[in-house]
Amino acid sequence: MIRDITIGQYYPADSLLHKLDPRVKLVGTICYIVALFIIKPYTGYLLAALALFAVIKMSKVPLKFILRGLRPIIAILLFTVVFNLFFTQGDPVITFGIITITKQGIKLCITMAIRLILLIIGSSLMTFTTTPNNLTDGLESLLGPLKKIKVPVHEISMMMSIALRFIPILMEETDKIMKAQMARGADFESGNLVKKAKGLIPLLVPLFVSAFRRANDLAMAMEARCYRGGDGRTKMKPLKYKGRDIISYFVLVVFLAAIILMNHVGLV
Repeated sequence: MIRDITIGQYYPADSLLHKLDPRVKLVGTICYIVALFIIKPYTGYLLAALALFAVIKMSKVPLKFILRGLRPIIAILLFTVVFNLFFTQGDPVITFGIITITKQGIKLCITMAIRLILLIIGSSLMTFTTTPNNLTDGLESLLGPLKKIKVPVHEISMMMSIALRFIPILMEETDKIMKAQMARGADFESGNLVKKAKGLIPLLVPLFVSAFRRANDLAMAMEARCYRGGDGRTKMKPLKYKGRDIISYFVLVVFLAAIILMNHVGLV
């Protein structure tokens, strides 16, 4: 289960999506998320799914690798679907006891499931195709205007990049600690919820110790290299837009315009 968590991982490949400017991918991800929340079922979601499938093909990231990242959120997905199915008021379809399933509840739970799946896959593509360094540079560039109001843009971008970088590292560390504890007789599966929670204590304590140790090592390494924030720093590879980036922005505008038009004319 731990190894199924793919968020924050970078998948190296020679694709057009990997070569795009990180600012384009950040803006594209934001636009895609906004589109998922403004469209209505179901033709709009079909368009979003087709666009996402085309981008996945362009990225050359295996679909099996992308879908593997959905396994850890199955429990959250099922909870969301069930909650909307049983607690949405409307026209009754099935009634047994105090529980009533409504037409609006069925429609809402299907919509939420599709939206969550597309949202997770779409946002994961950004980290699959962008290195942490490029992601930091792109985020810092996009937030650049906020420097005028004294917002520490460089530090914020650096923290987000480090957090994404440490997710797969901590997942790997968790997997190693869990296997070591299981070899010593620890049981993380059997028992009720309370027993399972208590069984996680031998896992969480060494994990927190390891995380703080890594954070301290990183801080010492940055101080040893005289890191003092973003003031006066230059970049070895400055970001520059190319022709493919301008075309990508145009495609994004067309995609959002199509979604808005479909909503306006009632096709979704």
